[in-house]
Amino acid sequence: MRKAAISIHDQLAGWLTEDEDGYHFQYDTDYISLPDATPVSLTLPVQGGPFTSRVLFPFFDGLIPEGWLLEIAEKNWKLNPRDRMGLLLACCKDCIGAVSVEEIKDQQP
Repeated sequence: MRKAAISIHDQLAGWLTEDEDGYHFQYDTDYISLPDATPVSLTLPVQGGPFTSRVLFPFFDGLIPEGWLLEIAEKNWKLNPRDRMGLLLACCKDCIGAVSVEEIKDQQP
């Protein structure tokens, strides 16, 4: 399982996980309680329950670079272009815009 912390303007908004069942996005309970909590995207409105999908949510997939920049990332980091979560974790920590993605490494050996 791979997991990422999703932030909006450096404020933790929630977590994106990938497991054998697909992808899951869950807003952080502290973030939901903020009076000015804005959604990560219009397709992922702020709510208490998780969002689930068999494919990477289009909003997060759209953060992955394209064209020559994607080719550079694939070659330099030896990434599989079909591994969308791997590309997201490698390329989207410091995105243009309000949202950032930071991989959470598993603490277990």
